[in-house]
Amino acid sequence: MAKKYKSQNKRHFRAASQSGTQFNGLNDPALLEFIRTGQTGAQVRDRKALSNMAVLRCVTLIAQTVGMLPLNLMERGASKHNAEDHPLYYLLKYKPNNYQTAYTFKTLLQSWVLLYGNAYAKITRGVGGKILSLHPIHPNNVTVEQQDDFSLKYTVTTKKGNIVILGGADVLHLRDVSEDGIVGVSRIKLAAKALGIAFDAENAAESLFTKGVLAGGALSTPNALSDQAYNRLRNEMNTRHKGVENAGDFMILEEGLKAEKWTNSASEAQHLEQRNHQIEEVARLFGVPRPLLMMDDTSWGSGIGQLGRFFHQYGLLPIFTMWEQALQLALLSPQEQHKLVFKFNADAILRGSPEEQAAYFSKALGSGGSKGWLTQNEVREKADFPRIEDPEADKLPECAVKPHPLG
Repeated sequence: MAKKYKSQNKRHFRAASQSGTQFNGLNDPALLEFIRTGQTGAQVRDRKALSNMAVLRCVTLIAQTVGMLPLNLMERGASKHNAEDHPLYYLLKYKPNNYQTAYTFKTLLQSWVLLYGNAYAKITRGVGGKILSLHPIHPNNVTVEQQDDFSLKYTVTTKKGNIVILGGADVLHLRDVSEDGIVGVSRIKLAAKALGIAFDAENAAESLFTKGVLAGGALSTPNALSDQAYNRLRNEMNTRHKGVENAGDFMILEEGLKAEKWTNSASEAQHLEQRNHQIEEVARLFGVPRPLLMMDDTSWGSGIGQLGRFFHQYGLLPIFTMWEQALQLALLSPQEQHKLVFKFNADAILRGSPEEQAAYFSKALGSGGSKGWLTQNEVREKADFPRIEDPEADKLPECAVKPHPLG
């Protein structure tokens, strides 16, 4: 029986390879999916999807933004101080493991979430349950199963083909859109048809440039040209009328020749419109505003600040919440969850122009008659300036309006 199953595995492996999909050995979860369903899950695979420039821009924009922003472990309550003495503060702020920076770690996991719907990292603990490191695990190498007691079991296939079983407490699991709350669904799979159309449009454009006629016009005559006249005309076109240096030069036509300049056809215009529509579909898929895909022909002007806030509020905030709550559940004990909280600092993408920042900081320090809500050192910290070693710099300012002398 085992021999028969093994031969079936080989047959499916060979069939899938012939269809253009490659698997990483017989233990690849994607191969198991193909054996069960006869499909690979999507016509557009993750790596191929990144060859689409709109997809690449959306994934790198979101993932690199998550990787760039500081992720702080903070104390709950009125103080809201960073818990710098806690080991997890350093782990997620600077060095999650021995081979990755915090930026690389967060960028990688977020890109996996967008492409595969899930991202996993093994939690390594030391003496007393202290968390020592976080190690990313590729989503294709993990399957998740909910047990009868509602706990989660993670089955990991190593590079050597070994099977490792991990409990829910040993895995940091980030999920995208989910149908069951257990496993996320890949956006690439959900949008396979739309992305397939985008690839078809790119293939059509490639075929146009490689096989299509791209001449700018034609020279026509009712009479047949002699070989001598044809060769002389062709030589003159190549030597006197090609290139930028000959722009605007006049041609001398003989033997009844007429010049006709071609314009873009309606079908070509529709082709460009279709490609732009697919870019909009990709932007809609990932929640990225069109101008951030470099496709708007209008000037951003003073609206760039509003654009950043729009992207933060409707595109990034749900992702930040996903990270913060997943880290809270996986890395903090029940006792610590009442005292500590993970929080992204999005100030870097919310900052306006220098003039807007100056106006905000002035009001925060109490100008204009309002009571200030920031100290000098807090303002300097937000502006990446060093602290002032002065007790007055850590006091909230009083109202800037002086009382009237007559009371």
